[in-house]
Amino acid sequence: MTVPSNVLVVGGGPAGSVTATLLAQEGFDVRLVESRQFPRYHIGESLTPSTRHVLQLIGVADKLDAGGFQVKRGGAFRWGDDSWVIDWSKQFGDHVSTWQVDRAAFDALLLDNAREKGVRVEHGIAAKSVDFDEDGRPRAVHCVREGEGPVTLDGFDFLIDASGRAGLLSAQHFRNRQQHRFFRNVALWSYWENARLLPDSPEGGVNVISSPKGWYWVIPLHGGRTSIGLVTHKDVFARDRRAHGSLDDLYRSVIAESDIVSDLVADATCVAEARAETDYSYVADRFAGPGYMLIGDAACFLDPLLSTGVHLALYGGLVGAAALASVRRGELPEAEGLTFFEAAYRRAYTRALALVSSMYETYQGKDDFFWTADRLVREDAGAERGARDSVSFGEIIAGMSDIREATDARTRVLTDRLADEALRVQKEAPAGDPDVGEPSFDVLRTEPHRDDSLLGLRVVTEPRLGLRPADPV
Repeated sequence: MTVPSNVLVVGGGPAGSVTATLLAQEGFDVRLVESRQFPRYHIGESLTPSTRHVLQLIGVADKLDAGGFQVKRGGAFRWGDDSWVIDWSKQFGDHVSTWQVDRAAFDALLLDNAREKGVRVEHGIAAKSVDFDEDGRPRAVHCVREGEGPVTLDGFDFLIDASGRAGLLSAQHFRNRQQHRFFRNVALWSYWENARLLPDSPEGGVNVISSPKGWYWVIPLHGGRTSIGLVTHKDVFARDRRAHGSLDDLYRSVIAESDIVSDLVADATCVAEARAETDYSYVADRFAGPGYMLIGDAACFLDPLLSTGVHLALYGGLVGAAALASVRRGELPEAEGLTFFEAAYRRAYTRALALVSSMYETYQGKDDFFWTADRLVREDAGAERGARDSVSFGEIIAGMSDIREATDARTRVLTDRLADEALRVQKEAPAGDPDVGEPSFDVLRTEPHRDDSLLGLRVVTEPRLGLRPADPV
């Protein structure tokens, strides 16, 4: 049996750098290769409070607090005819907060921290393909080194694929990445100076504002800058793009179409060219196998609506590193650790899938929406729809429910409940879009993703990061 000790991490974004750091802190020999030079631009500035929990474990939370990033304490929502505010400090206490970050600086900080903690970091190495041995374990990664040419990396006994949307394993090798039918969207965005937020926004809170074409985000950043974007269906984007001479012209047009957003930028100046991105909603059929894991965008990405991207990356890194640490110490077999990782990671993804699907496809008012959120985190949520508060929704978008379930098995919503909710909102989606068709694939209940063994384990961080038997339910 191979006991992982030497780990190769492909990708230096948050998923790769955080996973590598957690493993290095547990005594692994970790090498990380990244194709690009840092700092580099990346979208995805809005973090969740769950990331603070993970970033404290690798010693960078205090650096973020001192680094001038915008503190974030929740969000203000205008969806359809409804409006509501999530203020985590009021709901859960002053200790629950996070940051709105400049991703170039944030990602560079995480990668520098990995280097400081003993990870061997190399830039300018782009992974292209993977060789597997007869037992199905990866044994070599073929790369191209910037300015030099082909190079083969071997001598590792475990591979972490954190290659992002490029998908070294899921998109390029196994070709098992599935696009979501519901989220065939395009994001269009730019940056402003001196924009305002909705008047009831909590400190640093993201604003989410629906429109007939989709929805807008308004994200305050440090230094008086604000990220403002529109998420719309790709067919709507294509139609509107043809009617405008440039992407900037289109962007200015969609900002003007919203009275609310136009008011927020009335005294502001757009300070960057418009950007667009599409085909970003997908999930791989498998997140792990003998000798490898997929973490972050290499495994899955849902939608920017609830700012789940970095949360899922860091959560996957935490659970994956805990599993490998216990495997290395001989506390459980590799297959059992990987099963826990896969099941826990898919639970988090499925919960986000159900909630975002409900917001996009079956929204019938905030009470019904909050009822769905209750069903995704509480065993005693009940079957009756009616007036509900926003606490469960606030907990989910904070990422707190995923962290809580990973560390305390007694709080886990039953697998069938979680999967049923994901399928329910898909089945209730209105007919008429030929691209939607039948309900999307079940990402949680299909083999090998059953999580019967999940109830028997939990993540611990003290005295060592790892997996331990769960407390009796």
